[in-house]
Amino acid sequence: MTIELTCPTCGSHDISKNGTTRRGKQNYKCRDCNRQFVEDPQWKPKDKDTQSLIDLLLLEKIPLAGIARATGVSNSWLQDYVNAYYEAVPQEVEVLPKAKGKLTVQMDELWSFVGHKGNKQWVWLALDANTREVIGCHIGDRSRDSARELWASLPSVYRQCATVYTDFWEAYESVIPAKRHRAVGKDSGLTSYIERFNNTLRQRVSRLVRKTLSFSKKLDNHIAAIWNFIHEYNRLIREKILNNQPSAIFSILY
Repeated sequence: MTIELTCPTCGSHDISKNGTTRRGKQNYKCRDCNRQFVEDPQWKPKDKDTQSLIDLLLLEKIPLAGIARATGVSNSWLQDYVNAYYEAVPQEVEVLPKAKGKLTVQMDELWSFVGHKGNKQWVWLALDANTREVIGCHIGDRSRDSARELWASLPSVYRQCATVYTDFWEAYESVIPAKRHRAVGKDSGLTSYIERFNNTLRQRVSRLVRKTLSFSKKLDNHIAAIWNFIHEYNRLIREKILNNQPSAIFSILY
């Protein structure tokens, strides 16, 4: 039985063989519109609904292989899509504007790695203790330079006015103005909000789960995946605040 081929572009049946692809599949060419194609290709254009679903799943604790299975796309297509998607993720915070006055910030560092556990990448985070927005982030080593990068990532009003609570890690001391820096222990409860957010981040970003096969292999994607979740988290926080639903903020943490 001979199956008549149809050009996917113009619908013509005037088709000729045109060599093979690099994967060894027969390549065809339409004599009417010159479109080249293969029969039953593994790669097919993905509709907007599929892409939107992938965008949502990237915000959940699901490895890329799981997303590929759930959406019916190939691993290679998904990796290319994710690489392009993550390249467009901004790496600066977007938060509600604040007036100068009494502001309280909590800071902490979260351990992670890329490729292997020897390649440590510390996630430095700053949280507004009143709104629960993430107001600063830097991913790097655990040095004073990284502490400076975290401090620089804060909107200027926080750097000018906020009282900042941290643990006793010495890198903070040379960066945060001494008169507004409070180094405290966990038992004080004064860094509990940022510690809770760290748990949320580990629960929602599969790359950050302590014992996982879903660890990052590429630093750029590791950083972008974290920023991607932070942007969505802050968007939901803003939505609750603007809709006058402050108590609903706690549901975002789960």
